[in-house]
Amino acid sequence: MNKTTLSIVALLGIGLGCAQAWAQGAGTATTQLTPQAQRISDTAIHADHQAYLALQERIHQLNERGVPVRDYHLSKAQCWLDVSLQEYSRNDRSAFPQEALSESEKLIIALENKAQPLPLETPLVNGAVRLRPDLWARTDAIKKDSGFQCAWPQVACAEVELVHAGNEFNQQQWRHAKPYVQIAEDLLAQANVLVAQCPKAPAAPEVVAAVLPPVPVALSALVLFDFDQSGAGHIRSDSRAALDALVLQVKQQGIRVESLSLTGHADRLNSTGNKDYNQQLSQKRVEAVRDLLLAQGLTVSSIAVEAKGDTEQVEACQAKFTTPVQLQDCLLPNRRVQVELKGTKAAMTP
Repeated sequence: MNKTTLSIVALLGIGLGCAQAWAQGAGTATTQLTPQAQRISDTAIHADHQAYLALQERIHQLNERGVPVRDYHLSKAQCWLDVSLQEYSRNDRSAFPQEALSESEKLIIALENKAQPLPLETPLVNGAVRLRPDLWARTDAIKKDSGFQCAWPQVACAEVELVHAGNEFNQQQWRHAKPYVQIAEDLLAQANVLVAQCPKAPAAPEVVAAVLPPVPVALSALVLFDFDQSGAGHIRSDSRAALDALVLQVKQQGIRVESLSLTGHADRLNSTGNKDYNQQLSQKRVEAVRDLLLAQGLTVSSIAVEAKGDTEQVEACQAKFTTPVQLQDCLLPNRRVQVELKGTKAAMTP
């Protein structure tokens, strides 16, 4: 299977207590990956990749039949499938790849059968720890907001990434969990912006509020790059969306940006023989993010940039990989620029 085919399903909750109508409509997930101990042959791995492709095609067919790509449940089915394939490709020997795949398939079956009602819960598969209760509380609050329909994909995938992070925490602790917590944070930041923009029913006339002292604001984003790339065109799509959401939030809330800090990093791979190559690569990534933010109209009083090369790796990726692409995918969290923004905005009384 070539790289292009695999990229179809590459890195981009249904509990037993759901309503009977959901259980009847959903059916039972039947797709089974090769047991972990038997994933030692090209034949077994090829069969598993075919299973992933088959589920991806069913998602495609649901969209062809009119289920919007942005639908909450279709988005969640895709995100479950993506994290399952990601951990399978990283040779995760736990039950997580299978359980995440099964959650995807159960949602696919329910959508194919037009089951009602569909659940909004997200199960902690493979005993994943419930990290960041504040982020889970934000997903619950958004679901209760009338603007939830404008942020279905972001909320669905944020919940799946929080489960992903909880599974990584159980296996390898916080250092391996935090990239996925960051993804969830960024997605929920986007969701908040979209919910705020979502058309709502006319509200009662507002009472003129007294002006309060400015409120401090701190925003952040994690920008990931394609392997061995530093241009703005090679920023990963989720990261580009997070940057766009950050700029939009600054403009909509009238935030006065006082300082912007950008720290660039590279993964440990370096085949050039130039010991400074990764240092230069991380510097170019910082400059690309800085120029992109300024081009989007971000006004900043002070900008601090720093390039750290490959000195601070968040993913070691010491496992044996069958292809260079799998190692590059594993090292993705290291190819990053950390964005930290501080400023103030006007505060009004309710």
